[in-house]
Amino acid sequence: MAARSKARKRAFQILFEADQRDEGVQTVLADWVRHSRSDDRQPPVAEYTMQLVEGYAQHVARIDELIATYAVDWDLDRMPVADRNIVRLGAYELIWEDETPDAVCIDEAVQLAKEFSTDDSPAFVNGLLGRFKDLKPKLRREA
Repeated sequence: MAARSKARKRAFQILFEADQRDEGVQTVLADWVRHSRSDDRQPPVAEYTMQLVEGYAQHVARIDELIATYAVDWDLDRMPVADRNIVRLGAYELIWEDETPDAVCIDEAVQLAKEFSTDDSPAFVNGLLGRFKDLKPKLRREA
């Protein structure tokens, strides 16, 4: 698995854990970093993982607002936890990380959905992030 894919996977796991613990993502990220430094069995947290988590934390309210607005027939709190956090991460990377091509952001999010969520989740993630891609110039201006 490529380094960026691993970094995204770990960032998703941090967002998922923060959601489950009802903690801020930066608190959970700090726990992961501390744990990796004190336990040789834990790999270090990659720089790109930290960049994704910290970037998401800066835009969390806007990202959740976008998901609530464009996720047809899905309330954010009723959405499967994995899907919600995959879309959150994908939305951040798609809208605010210019160095990653849009297609890569969406494909990586779909792969996470295939690995961690339901059979219907990849299509849901693909559709919602595809909508964000189409609206990206407008969404960036509004941010």
